[in-house]
Amino acid sequence: MACQTCTLPLCEIVLFVLFSVFNIGEGHHMGFRKLIPMQNPSAAVEDHWFIQKLDHFNGADSRVWKQRYFVNEAFSKPDGPVFLMIGGEGPANPAWMEYGAWLTYAESLGALCLMLEHRFYGKSHPTSDLSTDNLKFLSSRQALADLAHFRTEIAEARGLTNRKWVAFGGSYPGSLAAWFRLKYPHLVHAAVATSAPVHAQVNFPEYLEVVWRSLASENAECPLLVKKASDALVERLKDPETYENITKDFNLCSKLQIETERDSAFFLETLAGNFMDVVQYNEGNREFEGVMGTNITIQVLCSVMGDTSLGDPYDRYAAVARLMMETFLMKCLDASFSNYLRYMTNTSWDGPAAGGGRQWVYQTCTEFGFYQSTDSPNQPFTGFPLEYQVKQCADFYNVTAEEVAEAIVQTNEYYGAYDIHSSRIVFPNGSIDPWHALGITQDITPDLPAIFIKGTSHCANMYPARSQDPLQLEMAREHIFSLLQQWLKQ
Repeated sequence: MACQTCTLPLCEIVLFVLFSVFNIGEGHHMGFRKLIPMQNPSAAVEDHWFIQKLDHFNGADSRVWKQRYFVNEAFSKPDGPVFLMIGGEGPANPAWMEYGAWLTYAESLGALCLMLEHRFYGKSHPTSDLSTDNLKFLSSRQALADLAHFRTEIAEARGLTNRKWVAFGGSYPGSLAAWFRLKYPHLVHAAVATSAPVHAQVNFPEYLEVVWRSLASENAECPLLVKKASDALVERLKDPETYENITKDFNLCSKLQIETERDSAFFLETLAGNFMDVVQYNEGNREFEGVMGTNITIQVLCSVMGDTSLGDPYDRYAAVARLMMETFLMKCLDASFSNYLRYMTNTSWDGPAAGGGRQWVYQTCTEFGFYQSTDSPNQPFTGFPLEYQVKQCADFYNVTAEEVAEAIVQTNEYYGAYDIHSSRIVFPNGSIDPWHALGITQDITPDLPAIFIKGTSHCANMYPARSQDPLQLEMAREHIFSLLQQWLKQ
């Protein structure tokens, strides 16, 4: 995916779906981020289409569909490698064909650059709708087989069979890049697996633990203030007399109604998402993707939370929510779980969750888990436990909690989780990024190195370099380039 669609907390999926209904921005959303495209910087990048198999694991099934991909031949030399950027859980962003660290490497190494959109995301529609029966064809294994078939056919059609192929990806596609090299070593020579969660896990409370530490890295009091605010809100939710004021404080689209624990959990998770999203992408250089809101950082959030002139921590928490809505041109916040349920169970390609929300949650229910619950005491939020999150698998797709747990076991058995036996894969991760908790942060072997970048966020090394980039980030990009130079000689 590069990081045009980096793996997000489920609360961001909630917000992504709600933004598609209630925001006043134009254009489609980049994955599940709460980001509204300002413009399309890559309108000149042409869509290409590849005839792909629907089911790679059933020889009797001859159905096919059209998969979208992009091409950049600007740097290609006859003896150069082929770089393949892997699409992820949202529309493939053609901006990556014009910007990004991988193109700097491509220019130096004479690489042909390709990007393949992930099945069921963006314009790559393998089936007539997103019914649960059709989503059975959505999996990382089918996606890897798509990559393998694409690589084989394109190599033959373009005379690239003897060229060395390198896979790139960030977040979930970073995992795919590593697994592509692991499962198809005869097709891909090396891989750069940025911010890649390689260990599937049903309950992922470590995510919010990293959020605490990342907020504390800015100001030790900041996560404590967030916790006080969250706890105060939880107490107010116990009294229906407070609902009218809460509705005004957080600029809700309709008067708050808490009829079940799921209603309160949904509201609390949505508000926590303001902090989770900013921490994950803190100071990321994403402007080239044509999105707005990149000026909201951990420093900004902690500044608001520390501003006593705004009132007590609860009032500051509400101020953060209003700031985020103003920044992303959102008229109001829908806190209704019943609305969210309706959006997520709409199976049309024109539905509000078809940009990626319905598809990615399905993958979490059937492959990965990754549920960022509040079950750990070492994090700043309250009110959205694992049980609430897993129950959505049954609501949306009729997948039980037992089936979720078994699916995660199978994923780790298939890919090996942290125990990767391969070569020529590099694993860059940022210390601020909560996803590093499920990634490779120490060298497995000299040929499976990790690059742990202090002070940086999700996929930071993939974005174009800036003069204000910290030295650690500059060194990480140089290290990756050095590894590519070395591996392409092997």
